[in-house]
Amino acid sequence: MQTAPKKVLRGWAMYDWANSVYNLVITTTFFPVYYAGVTKAAYGEDTVPFIGRIFKNSALYNYTVAVAYLLIAILLPILSSIADSRGNKKRFMQFFCYLGGLGCSGLFFFKGDQPNMWIGLGCFMLAAIGYIGSLVFYNSYLPEIAAPEDRDRISARGYAMGYIGSVIMQIVGFALVMYFSGKGDNTSGPLYTFLLVGLWWIGFAQITFRTLPPSQPSVREQHNIFTDGFKELNKVWNQLKHMPVMRSYLGSFFFYSMGVQTVMLAATIFGDRVLGLPADKLIITVVLIQLVAIAGAFLMSKLSEKLGNIQVLLGVVIFWIFVCMSAWYVAGVKEGGANVEYHFYGLACAVGLVMGGIQSLSRSTYSKLMPETKDTASFFSFYDVTEKIAIVIGMFTFAYIDELLDMKHSILSLIVFFALGFAGLLVTLNRQQKARIA
Repeated sequence: MQTAPKKVLRGWAMYDWANSVYNLVITTTFFPVYYAGVTKAAYGEDTVPFIGRIFKNSALYNYTVAVAYLLIAILLPILSSIADSRGNKKRFMQFFCYLGGLGCSGLFFFKGDQPNMWIGLGCFMLAAIGYIGSLVFYNSYLPEIAAPEDRDRISARGYAMGYIGSVIMQIVGFALVMYFSGKGDNTSGPLYTFLLVGLWWIGFAQITFRTLPPSQPSVREQHNIFTDGFKELNKVWNQLKHMPVMRSYLGSFFFYSMGVQTVMLAATIFGDRVLGLPADKLIITVVLIQLVAIAGAFLMSKLSEKLGNIQVLLGVVIFWIFVCMSAWYVAGVKEGGANVEYHFYGLACAVGLVMGGIQSLSRSTYSKLMPETKDTASFFSFYDVTEKIAIVIGMFTFAYIDELLDMKHSILSLIVFFALGFAGLLVTLNRQQKARIA
């Protein structure tokens, strides 16, 4: 196949610019900080009464993320197979985009007191479902618009666009926080940022929707949408049974995604709860992560051209294990009463270096391992559902250990996840080399 015209590629990458503001401005920066602040102000401590029991505010946040990812993991296989069979993946992508954007803007009404907790957590879940739901259809366009040899580069371009857009929105949000804080108002800045994120997401996504070509249906005959969905799911599963390289790769991706996504989703809460860093320094730190991540995404792309995708992923997973061990050490140093601010900045730079790279490279590696098929959304639903279930397990484990012991010990579970992912990548590399020899 031939790579699509530059206009189409730019339009596709523009959706990363549009939707990444949710992932990196709300989940990674402003909402965790705002949530921790308003719940502590409302209840006077780090616990929150909700649905008849008392939670640590950090654990309730992580449980909410896990539930959102569980819901979308259940829905995605059916939705993506419907999109494939009827050729309407763009329509599904639009629906989830608007759901997510409205969820972000709805956070404007979250004030943090108990009657308002349902609004805050509900809108947060809707935004997460919208973000995750649109991504499976967005990702499934990659093998349709890019030749295999161009997918690493184009995938990296999308992530880089996302980080650039996110940094711009973070700067705007930070300016709003500083402006209102100067007037003695610590809530309006984040609330207006939530509103703007939703508008940014929906607004810039229109460029993508105008540019991407309509997808073609993979089958003409249509029956019941639910039975069709499971039939398509079963068809992909049967194909994977005969693809040992793809199968072991998905297994390794499952385990290291538990670690990667949990770090990204819980890092700000970790900085607030464990290290005690103030909100302005946490926001600056996350901006630093995004700037380093832009370079990291392109670096991973270049390295994969020279060394191979699996080889680079092996090195990156080792680096993630080092990051987790360092975070555990820094938490221990903080317990001893030392100032760990600059330790956290160093960890932030390390996370940024490999955060975008491992996501970009994982996506393009999967697209290369896929067989020639029109069922791209169904295949990418396996990829996305694998990642989402991994996030559910990772976030639930992290939250449960946090409630049972503390967040420092939660970090140790991430090291185990990365180690299992590394082992799976070794198996994948071995199978890949045997297949080439054969």
